[in-house]
Amino acid sequence: MMQTTPAAASPTSHPTREPELRAPMVEVNGLKKTYQTARGELNLFQNLNLQVETGEMVAIVGQSGAGKSTLLHILGALDAPSAGTVYCASIDVAHLSPREAAAFRNREIGYVWQFHYLLPEFTAQENVAMPLLARGTQKREAFAVAANWLREVGLEDRASHRPGELSGGEQQRVALSRALVSNPRLLLADEPTGDLDEITASRVFDLIERLHADHGLTSILVTHNPDLAARCTRALRLEGGRLANLESTPQVGLQAGTV
Repeated sequence: MMQTTPAAASPTSHPTREPELRAPMVEVNGLKKTYQTARGELNLFQNLNLQVETGEMVAIVGQSGAGKSTLLHILGALDAPSAGTVYCASIDVAHLSPREAAAFRNREIGYVWQFHYLLPEFTAQENVAMPLLARGTQKREAFAVAANWLREVGLEDRASHRPGELSGGEQQRVALSRALVSNPRLLLADEPTGDLDEITASRVFDLIERLHADHGLTSILVTHNPDLAARCTRALRLEGGRLANLESTPQVGLQAGTV
């Protein structure tokens, strides 16, 4: 378990809403995303609504091209909606400036992709420490926190190895440590096991489940794996620009008209 707490991010001005009693971690209303193409307008989302309570682990499934990754990008302030409201941790992420968005991601969001995107010239420990160094944490402290996270995911003996010297599962565990090193409240994972074989994928998902519980995370995962989706609090299908509950998954914490 991690013992060292990284330095707090520098305060920054950002839009907020009035505090509510146990406000949802994620609340999206009337989301639209439109792209201009050579063939005209492409409307990816049609008044999409989503509510995720604190502590939930929510899976999103759907066909390729449905907009699953785009939705995660919008939730993580990597992309902006064309219309609608998007609140994460009570922050109106749709109207953050680029600088505010970067600070928000560093403070509140842990992001894991299908590919690990580790920097090949740096060691596992250096890769994990990067988010802390980016926020101005002293190198010694950042490296100590990174070492604790590598220990938590069972890679303390791989701290000095570069990504090319690690297996696929080990690379993804390093990426997961990097995503969580800043103690974010929200984990966004885009096909985190998509590049792994079935056994390794199951082990990585076991780790995600444990870290989700141990660190009180709220997690949203995109996956094509129905078995992994079924292990989440609930699962949603993105189709036709909207989200709907999967009938085979227990529905927890739903409100009328909201998924």
